[in-house]
Amino acid sequence: MAQGLAWVARRLGVECAVVVPDTAPKAKLDAIERLGARYVREPFDRWWQVLVDHGYPGLDGHFVHPFHDAAVIAGNGTAGLEILEDLPDVDTILVPWGGGGLSCGIAAAARAISKRVSVYACEVETAAPLAASFEAGAPRAIPYRPSFVDGIGSGGVLPEMWPLAQRLLDGARVARLPEVADAVRLLATRQRVVAEGAGATPVAVALSDRAPSPAGKTVCVVSGGNIDAAKLARILEGGMP
Repeated sequence: MAQGLAWVARRLGVECAVVVPDTAPKAKLDAIERLGARYVREPFDRWWQVLVDHGYPGLDGHFVHPFHDAAVIAGNGTAGLEILEDLPDVDTILVPWGGGGLSCGIAAAARAISKRVSVYACEVETAAPLAASFEAGAPRAIPYRPSFVDGIGSGGVLPEMWPLAQRLLDGARVARLPEVADAVRLLATRQRVVAEGAGATPVAVALSDRAPSPAGKTVCVVSGGNIDAAKLARILEGGMP
């Protein structure tokens, strides 16, 4: 999201500032700067409050929310259209859950074409508020623990995103950290795809005993490759970063 926004801003010749959490990897920060934007780094809790408040004091201009934004959700929906175009008889789509923009956008587009497809959000065990919310039937706050899966996860679900998630998604599945590391390794060594922890989480879910439709055709949305080289090397060596 941040890199896409930076790219568009550079194309239009306008300034761009991105508020990022202190858990953001250096690979992502370097990419933001390489695309001509600047970033403002905040502690995770303060960064999350920016998303709750829909703004950051001291930064002028138009605020683009990374997931609670109709245009962002619609843009993410194009991935759902592409999936159904390539695999019309897909049974299940697994999507990382950061805040809901990607998964809800894909689900909205996919369901407009196929009534048989199921869409599940994927989280990591250290930060899985959506799974807790589905279990409770209402938004729930949970303890948040940072990990190498730094592109998704938080301590809660924005209340304004909950109705959309509840209506469009079939549920949430949670991957364990070692499973995510195994998925990162598998993607790199078997498919030659460099995936960050968040992007590999759907693959981790698909390969686990929590896969929602093990007998059907499943698509995993591998949504990003922003992982620091040292972390990737550690995972490739069989360890945990």
